[in-house]
Amino acid sequence: QVQLVESGGGLVQAGGSLRLSCAASGRTFSSNAMGWFRRAPGKEREFVAAISWSGGSTGYADSVQGRFIISRDNAKNTLYLQMNSLKPEDTAVYYCAATDRRYGSWSLSSVDYDYWGQGTQVTVSS
Repeated sequence: QVQLVESGGGLVQAGGSLRLSCAASGRTFSSNAMGWFRRAPGKEREFVAAISWSGGSTGYADSVQGRFIISRDNAKNTLYLQMNSLKPEDTAVYYCAATDRRYGSWSLSSVDYDYWGQGTQVTVSS
C-alpha cells in the first residue's frame, strides 16, 4: 500500500522556522514530481511548492517565495519543506503529494497529483 506520511508540524512563534518531512512507502517516487499544499481554516486547499523528480526544478507560491525551500532525497524516498520567517497566515494543515507520471514536470494544480498524505498541522502564533 502506497503511503505518504508527513511529520514536523507544530506550534511556532511568528518569525520562527519548521521543517516538514514527507516519507513515502509502498513504492518509490524518485522518478515523480512531488509537491506541498496547504489548507487554512475556512479556505480552499492551495499550492505551496513543488519539485521535479530530479530536484532540478522547483516552484513556489508567491506567498512563500523566498521563505520556504522544497527539497527531496530520492535515496530516502523523502520530501522536505523548510519553512523560515513563518507568519500567522501560514497556519494551515500541510499536505504532501506525488504524481503518478514518471519524469513529468511539477505542477501547481492539485488535480495533477495522485497520492496524498494525511497532513500535518502548522500553527504560527503572533
